[in-house]
Amino acid sequence: MTSALRTLLVVAVLLVAAGSLAAQTLNFGLRGATPLNDEGPAPPMAPTRNTAEREARNYPEQPPVIPHSIDGYQVDIRGNKCLSCHARARTAESQAPMVSITHFMDRDGQFLASVSPRRFFCTECHVPQSVTNPPVSNDFVDIDTMLSREAPGGRR
Repeated sequence: MTSALRTLLVVAVLLVAAGSLAAQTLNFGLRGATPLNDEGPAPPMAPTRNTAEREARNYPEQPPVIPHSIDGYQVDIRGNKCLSCHARARTAESQAPMVSITHFMDRDGQFLASVSPRRFFCTECHVPQSVTNPPVSNDFVDIDTMLSREAPGGRR
């Protein structure tokens, strides 16, 4: 190995090491100043939105989000607190939207009399919303906005 190649290799290794050290000691990303090999303190929990308003969906087939707090709700093999308002028999009284008809289908597409066991655990797909700013910025655009930009004269 020539001395020039050896020098170049040493410089490259030093640059990588310096970059790694800088990333670990400076305030980068969501970790803040916590080094990569340490576990920092958990951020405080953001308050949950608690409203009766339905959120707009951002893409087709997006599961609706939960617009209210579910702290203390039991959703396990023994019971599902969500169904005390969202079950078919309870929606007139609670004024909550009924569980989607798709939740009453088994894996073969056959309709059941009650919520399918594979759709029983609501928080696998539906999540409550927090009152917080996004931890990272993004430029997400929903499908309706994209279609209105694409079509001449506006929305199709």
